[in-house]
Formats: sequence, structure tokens, C-alpha cells
Amino acid sequence: MSKELVQALDALEQERGIDRAVVIEALENALKAAYKKQYNANQNVEATFDGKKGSMTIKQVKLVVLDDDLLDPDTEISLTDALAINRAYEPGDEIRFDVTPKDFGRMAAQAAKQVIVQKMREATREAIYERYADYEGEIITGEVERQDNRFLYIMIAGDQEAVMKPEDQMQTEHYRMHDRIKVLVAKVDDSLKGPQIFVSRTAPDLVKRLFEQEVPEVYDGTVEIVSISREAGDRSKIAVYTHDPDLDPVGALVGQRGARVQAVVTELGGEHMDIVEWVEDEAQYIANALNPSEVTDVIFDPEDEQAVTVIVPDDQLSLAIGKKGQNVRLAARLTGFKIDIKPESEAAELNQDLATDLSEDLTEEETAATAVDESLATDEADWSTDTTPAD
Repeated sequence: MSKELVQALDALEQERGIDRAVVIEALENALKAAYKKQYNANQNVEATFDGKKGSMTIKQVKLVVLDDDLLDPDTEISLTDALAINRAYEPGDEIRFDVTPKDFGRMAAQAAKQVIVQKMREATREAIYERYADYEGEIITGEVERQDNRFLYIMIAGDQEAVMKPEDQMQTEHYRMHDRIKVLVAKVDDSLKGPQIFVSRTAPDLVKRLFEQEVPEVYDGTVEIVSISREAGDRSKIAVYTHDPDLDPVGALVGQRGARVQAVVTELGGEHMDIVEWVEDEAQYIANALNPSEVTDVIFDPEDEQAVTVIVPDDQLSLAIGKKGQNVRLAARLTGFKIDIKPESEAAELNQDLATDLSEDLTEEETAATAVDESLATDEADWSTDTTPAD
């Protein structure tokens, strides 16, 4: 067993990269615990493993105390008894006695096996975590393995299982065994049971990574994807920007005859893509975000800096709002503004009402001003009469 244990330690260090000293420390702690449990010992004991020979020993540690101070024979030894062993001992010194049982080899072998298995599991878990933690936010291709009430299980990298929650599954897709799909590594959780890798098909960043794969200008940073709002499987809006005045950022994502955007659409099962240009002018950006509808005006709310009213032609109202409000909802998420859509006719009526109210207010003010002027004139006349000197 001694030779085999040393070889096992060598293999762990060389093949798994597990520090030999860490394993020996864990082994010594396990031997100590096994001894105390087996012999119901209350003593202060130390376990020692010889990493070269593979031998293991248990030693009881006792503290040298004055004869009158001896309280616990299991952990203390009187000075008289200590001096009988060696005349150099003084109070406060520690003496170690070999108490290794004759049958300790079997117990030690079992403890060693448990420690090695545990360390191998820990090393495997750590290696998996470190490997896939670097993949967070990135795309990886996997193969659908199985599904239960909690997760869709996907095999990635050939030998590692990842899970997809229901909310990360596209409702428009039906997953079958052995389907190969691209997923975004959303999170790598280093739990006690081992690393768990969560992947997603609904995350907005999946769209971004797919465009990075299809569009060199996005991959190298020439074109920047500023914002994405998405209703997975149905429709996405993407805002893009470039510092290059000679480059059309929207055209870069669309590609010649729509080839680039079509590759992303195909990967996402036909999900519609609205690609708009991000501009610094917030009003223009909001108008762009409501594509494909036309926008007549964007009016900012003076009481809420994140709210706007957007005026559109009457025949563009349904297009601006979209089916079940989807277009304006995605535009609001894309821009970060609360957007209220109004047709031009309603806006004109509103403006007319405002003009009428203003006119009425002005008329009332003019009437009140006239009354004040007349009152002042009367008061002035009265004052002149009252102050005329008598002849």
C-alpha cells in the first residue's frame, strides 16, 4: 500500500496538476480523524505521512506541566514523568508519543483512498469551472441530449453537460435529441455538487455574438452594436454605430443582398431583425428605433426626461405600434425611453385645444386688465375731485 500510495500521489501531481503537499495535508487530517473516531480518543494527536516512504504514524502530543498543575492525563504530562524520559524537558514543552495501532494500515488505506477520490473530484470540478468560466458570454455549439421538467440538457465540447432553463428556450423552437444548436454560455455556477453550466437561446447577447461571427466589421470593432432589445424567436431590434464616416453600419450588418443578416435570422429560426443606426441626437435615435414606421415629430416630456410623445402619420399608427404593441415596446427597450405614440390628427386636435385654451386665457387676462384699468381710472377721478382746493 505504501508504494502504491506514493505512486498515486505522483500521478495526481503530474496528470491532474494537484499539489502533492495539499493532498498530504488532507491525508494527515483524514488519518487523525479516523484514529480519533476508531479509538474514541480524546488525546491531542498528530498524523504524519512520509511522502517518500509512504509510511504513516500517529503520535500523541502531551504538554509538560508542573506536577501540581496536572489536570488532564490525556493531553498533559507531569514534569517528574517528563524528566524521567529526558532531563532537558521544561514546563511548556511538548512530548510526542508514537501510538500508531498495529492494524492502522487498513484504516489508513481506506482514509487515503477517500482523500484521493475527493481530491480528484475537486480537481476535476475546478478544472471544469476554470475552463468554462472563460466562456461566459460566448457562443458554443452543443448537442441536445435529453429534457425533463426542469431543464433541457445539452452536451457541449463533447463531454460536458450544460443545462437550459425554460425561460432560456425559444418558444418557437422544438428541440429533439441530437439536434445541434448554438447557445450562449450565460453562467457558470461553481456549486458544491460541481460546476453547472447554464446556456441560453433567448439572451440578447446571443444575437450580438452571432453578428460577430458573420460580420468582420463587428468582430474587429469597426461597427459597434450599441443596444439590443429582443423578443426571442419573433423579433429583435439592434442599434449600431461606427466612427468611420465612409461606412454604413446598418449596411454592414445587412450584407450584400442581405446575406449577413439572413445567416443570423436562419440560425434563430426566422427571427425578424430590425437594424437601426444609433445617433447622438436622441429624437432622431428614437425615430430610427421605430423603424419601419415614419415619424413626424418627437416631443420630450418636460416633467419626465425619459418619456417622449412620438407623432406619426395617421396611416403609420398601427405600423409604429406594431402587432400587440411589439414595435413600440422593443423601441422603448432599445432606447431606454417611455414612448407614447400619437397620430397626427390627434396631435392636431390637441394643438387646437391648446390654442383655444390659450386664446381663452388671453381673453380672460385682457378682460381682467381692462377692468383694472377702468377701476384705476375711476379711482384717479375720485382722487382728483377730492383734492381740488376750495376757492
